[in-house]
Amino acid sequence: MLPGLVVPPAGLPQVQRGDLCAIALVGNRAPVAIGVAAMSTAEMLTSGLKGRGFSVLHTYQDHLWRSGDKSSPPSIAPLALDPLDLSEEKGSVQADPALQGDMRRLTLEGEEEESGEVQQMYGEKSLSEASEDPSPGGLNPDPTDSRTLQEQMDALLQRCFLQALKCRVKKADLPLLTSTFLGSHMFSCCPEGRQLDIKKSSYRKLSKFLQQMQQEHIIQVKELSKGVESIVAVDWKHPRITSFVIPEPSPTSQTIQEGSREQPYHPPDIKSLYCVPASMTLLFQESGHKKGSILEGAEVRAIIISYAKKNDLVDADNKNLVKLDPILCDCILEKDEQHTVMKLPWDSLLTRCLEKLQPAYQVTFPGQEPIVKKGKICPIDITLAQRASNKKVTVVRNLEAYGLDPCLVAAILQQRCQASTTVTPAPGAKDSLQVQIQGNQVHHLSWLLLEEYQLPRKYVQGLEKAPRPGKKK
Repeated sequence: MLPGLVVPPAGLPQVQRGDLCAIALVGNRAPVAIGVAAMSTAEMLTSGLKGRGFSVLHTYQDHLWRSGDKSSPPSIAPLALDPLDLSEEKGSVQADPALQGDMRRLTLEGEEEESGEVQQMYGEKSLSEASEDPSPGGLNPDPTDSRTLQEQMDALLQRCFLQALKCRVKKADLPLLTSTFLGSHMFSCCPEGRQLDIKKSSYRKLSKFLQQMQQEHIIQVKELSKGVESIVAVDWKHPRITSFVIPEPSPTSQTIQEGSREQPYHPPDIKSLYCVPASMTLLFQESGHKKGSILEGAEVRAIIISYAKKNDLVDADNKNLVKLDPILCDCILEKDEQHTVMKLPWDSLLTRCLEKLQPAYQVTFPGQEPIVKKGKICPIDITLAQRASNKKVTVVRNLEAYGLDPCLVAAILQQRCQASTTVTPAPGAKDSLQVQIQGNQVHHLSWLLLEEYQLPRKYVQGLEKAPRPGKKK
């Protein structure tokens, strides 16, 4: 069933109805089922990942399995630096070159609804048992490091913590929610090819780790409201922070990553334009424009100034005033003004003219031709909703208008917020998806959209809904 599918940030692999597929668990490439795709990738996305996606032919522990030696699936680690070997709340799909023919590999996982924590099964072993396995998936340990996996994760946790304090957090950011510190700052400091997972460290929980850092007098953490902890102070002169040197990425890691890394996001260039309506064609026809012509603001100003001078409308006694002829009266004045307003200052004339034109805009993505559309561009819309279970969820819409992949955004937020995410068709919008994240995650969205993606604030609405320190999320 599609609701159990994990969608990777890179998107689903392209399959057609009837394609043979191998289904596996997150973190283990060994298939646990073989099936036939019941619909194509496009149909899966259109359905909002609902319904039956695959007709299963053979599964682990079925009658065919019982007729054999009844062995458990082997533990096959994910391919090193596989750009598609990433998991999200509902699942991760990846092509597996180790499988023969036209087979695709799919991964499934379950989740605990309350915390959004994922429990993955490795054959008959739970995640806690699998974490003791010498080669569990997802950690991406350094093969040249002789330390245990837990010791490597402890070191990675310390590194990300110190780097976040030294390079990202400012005094003005305090008090800072601990969940925001983890999701928006520590995760961003994780080196390429590694995955920060506190549950695989000796601390197990973020609160326990931060308590240790507080005992070392690096930070001060307080519970400003019940169940909500915030970092309220940082000793930036602490020797551990001042002596910390930001590690340079290894040349080998850089070389391997270059071929598989997704292109970094660059925000589009958005320019406001104006469209000539039928009611203003007489004013613009002298300059060669007609109904529907698209103009920039500077072009509109130049046309109005030229029209006024050409028709000798500049007041002889006061050069700052423009006399209104019948065409200007019809185009920019209200009906009750047409017999009382005879002159207007230049700035008022130009402002009124721009207000009477219809809005349009031009969007230019890096390396692409400009796209011109009529109307106003819809901002990215962030809202909070209350579900039947009385839990808050954060909903994000209109990401596609800014060249953002909702599935990729959902995957990033799921990891940073440590909360479940879903991607579904946006109600009332054609060919548009919305991202839903459990809890109030506006802080994380604000950092991702404004700081990392560098989108102008005016194109994001709903940021004021972020929880304030001291208020329960």
